[in-house]
Amino acid sequence: MFDRYIQAFELVPEGSPVVTHSSHLLPVRWQGRPAMLKVATVSEEKRGALLMRWWDGLGAAKVYAKDGDAVLLERAHGTRSLLTMAMSGGDDAASRIICGTVQTLHRPRTKPYPELVPLDIWFRALESASTIHGGAFATAHAVARTLLAAPLETGVLHGDIHHSNILDFEDRGWLAIDPKGLLGERGYDYANLFCNPDLPATKDAARLRRQLAIVAQESGLAPERLLRWIIAYAGLSAAWFLEDDGDPAPALHVAEIAAAELGGGI
Repeated sequence: MFDRYIQAFELVPEGSPVVTHSSHLLPVRWQGRPAMLKVATVSEEKRGALLMRWWDGLGAAKVYAKDGDAVLLERAHGTRSLLTMAMSGGDDAASRIICGTVQTLHRPRTKPYPELVPLDIWFRALESASTIHGGAFATAHAVARTLLAAPLETGVLHGDIHHSNILDFEDRGWLAIDPKGLLGERGYDYANLFCNPDLPATKDAARLRRQLAIVAQESGLAPERLLRWIIAYAGLSAAWFLEDDGDPAPALHVAEIAAAELGGGI
């Protein structure tokens, strides 16, 4: 899997390979720098590599080289973790850092977009779950359909913003990795801050209200619009859990507390 690229890029392996359902990764050194060799095995990872190259190191890890399905990326070498920060008293600070990184990623560029997937296609899993299961899925789908029918401030989206996809690159700051490569309203990229299943506090309605004020202030999004994206995204996340034989309940709980916060406006 890696030998061809180790030779082509003149790399020195520096750790054990990591194999996921969507890619194979190998820590390496390239021209004396820490780097990550990533070989995509699914289409969304291949699309994400194109988007990483499009960002060209602004808000995201740099792409040093690309060859077919393989991409050589700048590797994070800092020791700080946003997930650890959020779980140890720094939840609000972590969210502000994430919002700042997302703003950089969303900054308009003059060059043509890379290959991207429109949000209405991305939400098809929620449409299917709504038809089959109804209930909270139907509510989330109705909210998503309204948002997708009249999008605001559209552009390039990362598509999978959460605490473990923004890493500490020390002097280069906090940078994003692992984008999905989507096209749509920018509000979508903030919703997972409220839904990250790795963060137990997402079950807390008081946490949602506090974070809503912070993210709305940092992003410039209207709180009501942001709540609608949280409901839509949480429903989509629950639909994905169903597809993977997981438990949709935690994500649906986030949708429910966001809907309660929105009140009759839903």
